[in-house]
Amino acid sequence: MAVIPDVAFVTIAPDWVCEVVSPSTVRHDRLRKLRIYARELVAYAWLVDPIAKVLEAYRLEGERWLLLGTYGGDEQVRVEPFDAIELELAGWWSD
Repeated sequence: MAVIPDVAFVTIAPDWVCEVVSPSTVRHDRLRKLRIYARELVAYAWLVDPIAKVLEAYRLEGERWLLLGTYGGDEQVRVEPFDAIELELAGWWSD
């Protein structure tokens, strides 16, 4: 999106989404939201669980999500669609 419009919501689907899940939202994030993102052709989805210290990365393949990988702890990873940079997961979690 070249210019961010001054509106309450946008109608263009993003290329990537990241959901930070919690015990109270994990079911909704995994079941409902991932289905909506697939329907709207969002290419990538990440689920981050800060309690479990886990990142799950998915790429949309047709109508289904393909798990690219599950990462966690203090790993240093390269994950689509940001695989050009290395992510240090240790900095994502509070101790």
